[in-house]
Amino acid sequence: MERRADLRPRRVCAEENVEVPWAEVVKGYEYEKGQFVVMTEADFEAADVEATQTIDIRDFVVAAEIPPVYFEQPYYLEPQKTGAKAYALLREALRHSGRVGVATVVLRQREHLAAVQATGDAMTLTTMRFAHEIAAPAGLDLPADAGLDRREIDLALQLVGTLEGPWQPEKYRDRYRDALQATIERKLEGRAAEPAERGRRAPTKVVDLMSALEASLKAQPKRDGTRAAGRREVAAARKTPRRRAS
Repeated sequence: MERRADLRPRRVCAEENVEVPWAEVVKGYEYEKGQFVVMTEADFEAADVEATQTIDIRDFVVAAEIPPVYFEQPYYLEPQKTGAKAYALLREALRHSGRVGVATVVLRQREHLAAVQATGDAMTLTTMRFAHEIAAPAGLDLPADAGLDRREIDLALQLVGTLEGPWQPEKYRDRYRDALQATIERKLEGRAAEPAERGRRAPTKVVDLMSALEASLKAQPKRDGTRAAGRREVAAARKTPRRRAS
């Protein structure tokens, strides 16, 4: 194996192209391009929240009411020995009510919004984004119903029914991570890395979505009980008027 050394980053002034010592480095907030408000340690200490070891639940809300874009990093919660009964009681209350506890918690000197949920025999705490951190899609050119007819919707529902199945997270692999891990193992064993064969991606073309859906349906193998479920979904969809989100 080859012996290498780590690289050390240098702090260089963008205007004068000279290295800046740590003693002259400050923190700041860029309120306009190239314009900063300098922030001192006292400023951060004044804004800091009190670090606690507790999770403060503020509200209980229906889990389905929280859009997925709010969720960030999940953690498992483990009770202290004296809190096992209270832990189990809250877990079962969340499970039976279908509610999520919306809480605040201090992690790494910063207060986070979080969701407390029942997950099997455990409870999880998932950090969340605050409302001001969520960008609205107002500037996006999004279609409404785009003139969809019943046949197109039925065909799309049929494809969903054909591919329907239980959630099995282990079947989905991080191929990039697997390939890197295999390369690392080969190099540790002194073997040359095997380049992955990949075809050149064809240029993107505008396709007829209906034709693509029909071709996809024909290519899907039949699954026991799945296609019938898809048909039932289509039949139910015909009886139920479409609803638009307000």
